[in-house]
Amino acid sequence: MSTDQDYSQAVEVAREYYNSDDADNFYSIIWGGEDIHVGMYRSDEEPIFDASRRTVAHMAGRVKSYLGPDARVLDIGAGYGGAARYLAKTYGCRVAALNLSEVENERDRKMNAEQGVDHLIEVVDASFEEVPYPDASFDVVWSQDAILHSGDRPKVLQEVLRLMRSGGRFVFTDPMAADDCPPGVLSPILERIHLDSLGSPGWYIDTLQELGLIDEGYEDHAHQLTNHYSRVLRELESREDELQGRVSAQYVERMKKGLRHWIEGGRNGYLAWGVFLFSKPGS
Repeated sequence: MSTDQDYSQAVEVAREYYNSDDADNFYSIIWGGEDIHVGMYRSDEEPIFDASRRTVAHMAGRVKSYLGPDARVLDIGAGYGGAARYLAKTYGCRVAALNLSEVENERDRKMNAEQGVDHLIEVVDASFEEVPYPDASFDVVWSQDAILHSGDRPKVLQEVLRLMRSGGRFVFTDPMAADDCPPGVLSPILERIHLDSLGSPGWYIDTLQELGLIDEGYEDHAHQLTNHYSRVLRELESREDELQGRVSAQYVERMKKGLRHWIEGGRNGYLAWGVFLFSKPGS
């Protein structure tokens, strides 16, 4: 499914970035190939793919009773669609994988067909700020490390509320500022990803409760953000020769610098990451 949209400035910046050959090749080669999100690591040298898949499985476990062949799931910011494939294979549910990068979406569709789940997954070229589905279309709304890219996060959360069925669940993660983060210290990170701010755990909880959703518990896994970016940096440095001719040297150097900013911010306690779960009142 493809839709023509006018994107907000922040979303358009992210779209252009993820559509670039440099970004597509970097994430598909270094980040594990299936997912583009933070992993949950059991050791410093665990493969990125394994840790990323553990995040997906853990999140699915929190909404397991709402998944199954009759369930409809929306993944906003689906990347290469690894979570959608996991959910379709494991639970048989139908998944709409919404993502702004047409390049990533083409890779997603190809992998869905190769893995035999394309009949259960609809890949949608669109922004999560304006989702092309009717009200109350989904039992579960899912998102991993994507909402930070919006220039209007309240609008994204309002869309989530609109799309959830009564009694539905919203499970998500996002790289965030810590609730007690001092002003200005995240400037190097924000400049790199062309954003003015990050959300925080308290902000998400307060905003979603104000919208009428029920907080079912936030799990703090902030240490995994530092673990993940440290692991990606080591993987990049060890496989840099493999990227020659596919990812520009300038991109690689910028990526190394950006990863180090995330690692430093995490070690200083300025960043947060974890798993949120909210429910929509109703039957």
